[in-house]
Amino acid sequence: MTGMAVDRDLADMMNTVFADHSPGSFTTSATWDDALWAKLGELGLTRLTGEESGGGSGAGWPEAAALLSAAASHAVRVPLAEHDLLAGWLLAQAGLPAGDQRRTVCVLDEGGRATAVPWTSSAERIVAVWPVAGAYRVADVEPGRFEITPGRNLAGEPRDDVRADVSALDGIPVGAGVIESLNLRAALARGIALCAVLDRIVELSVKHVTERHQFGRPLAKFQAVQHEIADMAAKAALARAATEAALAEAVRTDWSSPALTFRIAAARSCAGHAASVLVRNAHQVHGAIGTTLEHELHQFTLLALAWRSEYGSVRHWDGVVAAAAAEAGADGLWSLIV
Repeated sequence: MTGMAVDRDLADMMNTVFADHSPGSFTTSATWDDALWAKLGELGLTRLTGEESGGGSGAGWPEAAALLSAAASHAVRVPLAEHDLLAGWLLAQAGLPAGDQRRTVCVLDEGGRATAVPWTSSAERIVAVWPVAGAYRVADVEPGRFEITPGRNLAGEPRDDVRADVSALDGIPVGAGVIESLNLRAALARGIALCAVLDRIVELSVKHVTERHQFGRPLAKFQAVQHEIADMAAKAALARAATEAALAEAVRTDWSSPALTFRIAAARSCAGHAASVLVRNAHQVHGAIGTTLEHELHQFTLLALAWRSEYGSVRHWDGVVAAAAAEAGADGLWSLIV
């Protein structure tokens, strides 16, 4: 994201790290990259927002947003959000130590089940949270305590079905507000990465229509192509602006703003609808070359299609926006928007 100040040297370093580990040929089976993770750990990036007293780097969400965006811009699939922003944060809320082991987070239902959980099959610890008698409990659990059925999203990232006997887990009680905040943090983190992917799709499409010639002139000279590119750029800019506004509100209020749910819902709605338009238009302007494994476009369009529905589907966030608008009514709608 570009809307909040981040040290330029830090941002350049992040981009350099991920450029060096860009996947090149995109595979349908992403794994937890040990070499990349070790490098990120050496640079203090795997626990970027963790407290310094606990071994973290003590950075904030602006820096985390820059890190997520840098990884997504290079199509590097790595569970930074799950490990640091979600699992690490949840451990801190429960008063549990984070340590150096690779983690993901898993929200179980009352029966101890969860679907499409990111990266459980390659995590060293799973931070589980589940409801108990109207409250919630958090535990840092070894993966062997779970039944894990491997699965993958459209981009090939691990998204596993998980089951556990929650009655056998010792958990630390946390309030319902912690879980609400966890859900919002997850949604915003994925939205930030999604916006970076959308921006990259626009960049690739502009480059292609500028360089590719048809009937003696660049594709960019054809009015129909210009309209498609303009539509893509506008949708991506709207998604990015809405997401930056949500991020700014979260940072400004330390995640305490009563308007934050609406802002994140609006951001995810904009980004989700933008993803549909950009994927369609990008493949149209690229033509057949855009569907090949040799071209990098599909690396980003697959990520866009996968990420737009994670931590809340487009339909879900549309519903949150619509409900907030209905509650505000005609007299309160303008105040809600601005």
